[in-house]
Amino acid sequence: MYQRIGLIFSLLFLITACRTERQIDSPDWVVSAVFYQIFPERFANGDRSNDPVKASLYGSWPYDTTSAWQVSPWTSDWYKLQPWERQNGKGFDYNSQRRRYGGDIQGIINKLDYLRELGVNAIYLNPVFHAPSLHKYDAAMYHHIDAYFGPDPSGDLELFRQENPADPATWVWTSADKLFLELLRQAHQRGIRVIIDGVFNHTGTQFWAFRDVRERGRQSPYTDWYTITSFDDPATEADEFDYKGWLGVKDLPELREDADGLVAPVKQHIFQIVRRWMDPNGDGDPSDGIDGWRLDVAEMVAHPFWQAFRKEVKSINPEAYITAEIFWDDWQNNKLMDPEPWLRGDQFDGVMNYRWAALMTRFFIDDHTAIHAEEFFSRLAELDKSYAPATRYQLLNLMDSHDTDRLASNIVNPDLFYDKHVGVKDNPDYDVRRPNDSEWRVLRMIAAVQMTFPGPPMIYYGTEAGMWGGDDPDDRKPMVWPEFTYETETAHITSRPRPADPVVFDSALFNYYKSLIHLRLSEPALTRGKFRFAYSDRENNVLAYKRLLNDTVILVLVNNNAEEQTLFLPEKAKRWRDLLNGKNYDFKQKFEMTLPPKSVRILKKADHA
Repeated sequence: MYQRIGLIFSLLFLITACRTERQIDSPDWVVSAVFYQIFPERFANGDRSNDPVKASLYGSWPYDTTSAWQVSPWTSDWYKLQPWERQNGKGFDYNSQRRRYGGDIQGIINKLDYLRELGVNAIYLNPVFHAPSLHKYDAAMYHHIDAYFGPDPSGDLELFRQENPADPATWVWTSADKLFLELLRQAHQRGIRVIIDGVFNHTGTQFWAFRDVRERGRQSPYTDWYTITSFDDPATEADEFDYKGWLGVKDLPELREDADGLVAPVKQHIFQIVRRWMDPNGDGDPSDGIDGWRLDVAEMVAHPFWQAFRKEVKSINPEAYITAEIFWDDWQNNKLMDPEPWLRGDQFDGVMNYRWAALMTRFFIDDHTAIHAEEFFSRLAELDKSYAPATRYQLLNLMDSHDTDRLASNIVNPDLFYDKHVGVKDNPDYDVRRPNDSEWRVLRMIAAVQMTFPGPPMIYYGTEAGMWGGDDPDDRKPMVWPEFTYETETAHITSRPRPADPVVFDSALFNYYKSLIHLRLSEPALTRGKFRFAYSDRENNVLAYKRLLNDTVILVLVNNNAEEQTLFLPEKAKRWRDLLNGKNYDFKQKFEMTLPPKSVRILKKADHA
């Protein structure tokens, strides 16, 4: 029976693969990429002399640049309010948004060898452009790296004042810009590509064009850049100035669109930005520039703009990767809306595969709302069918990010559905504790599946180090490094008791991720091979799938059961090798293997029977 079920699901994938396929010119390197997402302010403080000052917070929520403030200690208990935070009488939510820990570009450069040792060969950086907030999604400009990410903030701020931000002929390279280019050089030297966040749906209130509109009203040449619903009347005491913000958020004024997407002057400016960062020398050689873009809230910008954006990007570097954050309206409820308009080859190479993460959560993590192995296979096949075959190996398979709770905490808190009520701010019952041993086993099982699945995996910074945390802001804790001693987490933002949780770098977990990444990159079948379902056991939550390339067969066995399970597979090949521990198996009579609870085996066929 199980063989028949596997055949049915494999046929679903074959049907998908045999559909008429458009020729999509996507970068080949992505197929063999392992991405690592870095939230720059929280990754590493490589230069204490450039740490933010209180004035740098101006223009970001909660708009408090008067009460006491200091750079937060990197190793402090996350929920514990520091003495200066207690002075303002506000709670954790207020103070967490004022916190700055001093992460910078030098910190990333210093840790490139760490990333190389881990094995990742591509980095995705959250926004690095100058902005007042900790997250930098409220850009003040696109043409400069944040001054406090570089070695000379005060000097860079003075250079800002000397430019005309609307005229690229006046743009200079600041110390932060130059250090970012050095990061690109050193990353490329180590075989690591770098893509950055493009936030082109909205800006911050401190963006140079918006500030001009705010100050000059109807006289500003940039009034058409935004949707201004009312201008201030200087004859009255009231401030009537109003505008459209992203999802109604006034901190993020939305850039205006017409039938062609972003209006012409905005489009022209963004294309100038694209050229600046993709070909910094302007010599037609993109090797010293970024390797692609991750595009924020991309479904909120009309298709014609992204079509023009792709042409611009690919004209500079045909091998540049363009991926997008797209939350289809109802993917939480398994109504798989058609992604084809974005992935037909004229806009994006791939997307952040949140729908895959949601299915992984339902099968591997959830309890009362869990789906069984056959349903998991069926929904994966349906999801795969919704993507064009050419994009299957360009989708970023992530389990967590800066917009979700961390994978470890997702496991501690099952049945919440992916990215719904996944933090104490939205759910007072959310458990903030460190995972226990059985929950860490689940994380390892998920990591093994992530690293053996079609499509480049993406690791959120610190997942490999054993970090946990709920949704924003708890998913943005400072990175846990082995050279630091961290305070034990004992505080909570509510009055609920919690265990005292030690915060340490998990060397064993790091080495496990390292071995999985090495395995993925050393076996072409795991990056380029076809995917075939092989086996599912509805009652015992056991499944198997294959990766196939030429004569290579890799068989992945998954026991998603809290009890030991034995698998009997109708495999003709008798000799197999375990790719994680090197053990050889010779099944003379039949393929029979016992898997420990919550575990994965990755086997490679060693004969041609």
